[in-house]
Amino acid sequence: MNHGGPAVALVGTTAAGKSALAHSLALESRGDVEVLAVDAMTVYRGMDIATAKPTRAERSEVTYHLLDLVEPSEEFTVAQYQGAARRAARDVWQLGGAVLYVGGTGLYGRAVLDNFEIPAQYLDVRAALEARVESDLPALYVQLGELDPLAASRMEPTNARRIVRALEVTLGSGRPFSSYGAGLRSYGPVRVVQVGLRVDFDALDERIERRFRTWLEEGLVEEVAALAAAPGGLSRTARQAVGYRELLRHVEGGAELEACVNEAIAQSRRLARRQRSWFQRDPRIEWFDHPESARERLRAVLNSPDGFVRD
Repeated sequence: MNHGGPAVALVGTTAAGKSALAHSLALESRGDVEVLAVDAMTVYRGMDIATAKPTRAERSEVTYHLLDLVEPSEEFTVAQYQGAARRAARDVWQLGGAVLYVGGTGLYGRAVLDNFEIPAQYLDVRAALEARVESDLPALYVQLGELDPLAASRMEPTNARRIVRALEVTLGSGRPFSSYGAGLRSYGPVRVVQVGLRVDFDALDERIERRFRTWLEEGLVEEVAALAAAPGGLSRTARQAVGYRELLRHVEGGAELEACVNEAIAQSRRLARRQRSWFQRDPRIEWFDHPESARERLRAVLNSPDGFVRD
């Protein structure tokens, strides 16, 4: 059955050209298409330059959602994002519009496009488990195997982060961690059509460096310094943003700027490869090497029965 309203997704690596394509497509729709950003870092206010956030001028032309949701001093989770994305999509559909999901944060995308059931966090349980990790990880894995054999079979006995999370949810919720879904390696029916924009890595590497050096000219170092000096500074999750993380070593620790810049560029290139690997595992994504071909497919989806969320 159709559920919600018209929607399509544009995915791909950082610097692939997704944002420019999405903006032009939404602009030509004359307000019928609104953009929902699928990005873990554009949710933070003030983190504008190195997140490639749309400019004020662009936001005056096209309606964007899921930007500037929280202060950079705050933690932000995929569950919070999912809730905000559901509300934003509902608002668009209620006004008769279409949703264009755009971004490269794969987990956030799966949470929304596949409508994941995300288990809650149980911080006290997690703290108690983390206190045992250093000396008792094998016993934690055995405990998980007893409580949730399926979850244990899906992870390595040395993966402390995943073992702790599975036990946290199993103990905290009273139901097996595996009951929340088949996991990220399982792909169900197409719920929202995904169009992938692909760029050769040599060209992508050049784009990444050119873009980062342009950001420096636009004041990225000053932006990072202002964020670091603000009350509360940057949260643990905000500090993970590529580009910010590396320049913080210059701003806060006095590391040589060019070395930090080079590291940021290298990490951005590694991020692009991780993103490509993530998306290529999903057999449902339709890949295009040219923006115009991707644009034509996006238009076609939104103008066909395929352009509806399907549950």
